[in-house]
Amino acid sequence: MSAPGGGAPSPAQRSGSIGPNASMPPMSQQPMNANAPVVHTPTTPGPSGPPPAPVSQQNLNQIVIDYLAKKGYTRTEAMLRMESASQEIDGRSLPQSNENQRPKYQAGFDLLKVWIEDNLDLYKPELRRVLWPLFVYSFLDLATALYPQEAQQYFEANKNLFLPEHAEDIRSLQKITLPEHVQDNSTAKLYRGNKYRLILSNPAFSNLMQFLENKQKEGGSVMSAIMSSYCNVITKDRAADDRFSFAAMLGRSSESHTFPAEDEGIPGHHPGSAYTGDNPAMTGTLPRLRLGKFPPEAELESDVRAELEDHDSKNPPAPGQNSLIQEYDDMIKKEEDEEAPTHADVPFPPSTARDVAMEVQRVKENRDRFRIEGRSGGVGVACSVCMFTFHNTHDRMICLDFSDDNMLVAAGFEDSYIRVWSLDGQAIRPSHEGIEEFTSPPSNSKRLFGHSGPIYSVKFAPSAPRSEGEIAPTNARWLLSSSADKTIRLWSLDLWQCMVIYKGHDQPVWDLSWGPFGYYFVSGGHDKTARLWATDRIRQQRIFAGHDQDVDCVCFHPNSAYVFTGSSDRTVRMWAVTTGNAVRMFTGHTGNITALACSRSGKYLASADDQGSIFLWELASGRFVKRMRGHGKGGIWSLDWSVESTVLVSSGADNTVRVWDIAPPASEPTSNQTRLAADTGSGTKIDANAGGSSTQASTSVGPGSSKKKGKENVVTPDQISAFPTKKSPVYKVKFTNMNLIVAGGAYLP
Repeated sequence: MSAPGGGAPSPAQRSGSIGPNASMPPMSQQPMNANAPVVHTPTTPGPSGPPPAPVSQQNLNQIVIDYLAKKGYTRTEAMLRMESASQEIDGRSLPQSNENQRPKYQAGFDLLKVWIEDNLDLYKPELRRVLWPLFVYSFLDLATALYPQEAQQYFEANKNLFLPEHAEDIRSLQKITLPEHVQDNSTAKLYRGNKYRLILSNPAFSNLMQFLENKQKEGGSVMSAIMSSYCNVITKDRAADDRFSFAAMLGRSSESHTFPAEDEGIPGHHPGSAYTGDNPAMTGTLPRLRLGKFPPEAELESDVRAELEDHDSKNPPAPGQNSLIQEYDDMIKKEEDEEAPTHADVPFPPSTARDVAMEVQRVKENRDRFRIEGRSGGVGVACSVCMFTFHNTHDRMICLDFSDDNMLVAAGFEDSYIRVWSLDGQAIRPSHEGIEEFTSPPSNSKRLFGHSGPIYSVKFAPSAPRSEGEIAPTNARWLLSSSADKTIRLWSLDLWQCMVIYKGHDQPVWDLSWGPFGYYFVSGGHDKTARLWATDRIRQQRIFAGHDQDVDCVCFHPNSAYVFTGSSDRTVRMWAVTTGNAVRMFTGHTGNITALACSRSGKYLASADDQGSIFLWELASGRFVKRMRGHGKGGIWSLDWSVESTVLVSSGADNTVRVWDIAPPASEPTSNQTRLAADTGSGTKIDANAGGSSTQASTSVGPGSSKKKGKENVVTPDQISAFPTKKSPVYKVKFTNMNLIVAGGAYLP
């Protein structure tokens, strides 16, 4: 279910930033007069000797600079050079408006551009990245100073330098011609309200500042003033940062792109990394991702091997079946192909006996699962769905979740409480022996009270089915919930009590997602931010800010190093947990993002919107793969992937569960089949066993279905099958680790 619409009011606009023409006080404490370009150092007049000779502002600055250089304060010297560049030679500040000032933007930019291209190949890649913020802030200053014609000429003359790396920002900024446009444009406000972060090596920064100082009258002073006012320049020593070593810089010397590094730019705003075109040459402009599996601790791996060997000795594998040790080795071999994050990047507490039992159970399930390898002979795989329907909810149920051990289901209600049921209808068993005395009498359901507003999301912590002789219980023990009361609560399923209240969001919290190992979780809310939390810390660990509207849905990457957020601003962003920066942004949706799911392989992301479309993205390249359609309008509320990442399942407001093939169809539909899709809304008959139900499902969606409505809901050939319910919107659909599909929804006659 998508969260209630309506974005929060825009944040108060920050007061005007200092532009390149802004006045800056001279270094002397005595006020300057425009008609008196010479200042005298204050002295006490005395009877002995004449007063000292006058010292010009330029000479005074040079004396201080020479002193700093002599003492070795190179960074302070460079900053003084940059700040003093906003003054004329006689010490007067640059005028606010001057007819001769207008062409200096273009002249200074052209001068710097030519100098960078003539520079040493070692420094070209990092110096080229300086041009983008100078271009943006120069253009915004021209528009703010009421020079619309010059602003447009400047923009059109230089915008092609930054395509397609900054295509999204170029598209947004090109509409600006007046100061009012700057105030109303979200991208312009983002740049004007934040300093652009630049990281340069010490030699490159020193050479840049010396060049601009030497070319002050030709336009260098304007470029220096922009860097001083709008950029936060961070210098790095070659020894301290491997990116600026001679080997790394030589390797990048042939690069021509201007996209910033992962830790550069406006924090949380990296539209350049969102490049979703089909130009393979642009792949290298994106920050490199580490999508491999998170490596286990050495001690954990040895304990898991010991348990698996013990299990193999007691339960030998059937003929033709892998032993558990062989299965474990195959899993590790497959997962070592990609570069992975390290324990230093994403810290976790030491492993416990429960972690060992969870990993052992995962290996067992992986070996014994129902395998879904994709299409066979052009026909989709035979999937079935186990649907749980909730009656008498009176349309008060908002969210739903199933536990990984297939024992419990939890629902959040508009009446501010959570209810948990056992899936088999039996009394809920305690997870630990001897804990019965602390809990209420046995029952097949429990109620959790504590929130003071509607419950918008409930999520069980990762768990595994309980097996005979396991060394530690692996069933679900924790439940997270978020609410309109702006809080997140962690509930113990041993004691059925709230253990922690997490406060940080200042608006309702729409969605939650656990990390794959149950230690971290992420939340998204009406305050346009997503936040990373650790279960043993009361405060958030990261704030992911950058969306223009509500963050409606969130999910984790399987290796815990990345987080995905979907927003009402119709974009999806991928954030690095280590830095808090956005590393990908995916655009193209025409509606609010309502569901996200990352494939278990870690290579693909599926996102769905309230217009009934599912978009598939390739993470490494940032490339749009395809769009899948078939759901009716109203929202796709849940997505999930099969274990092999070959099949996607979805559900939503149109009362259906649909199964999609990630691989392209074996053959394109014929014209007759295409006409059938347009007339009935059922699409191509892909699965021989599900073709009839698929047609029936689409033609019976919603009351008053008609031929015209069927034309709007054309089903793409990627759909394997569709499963209609009678009158139950499907809130949650999920693949178990055995590749079985469970779904749940409320009966709403």
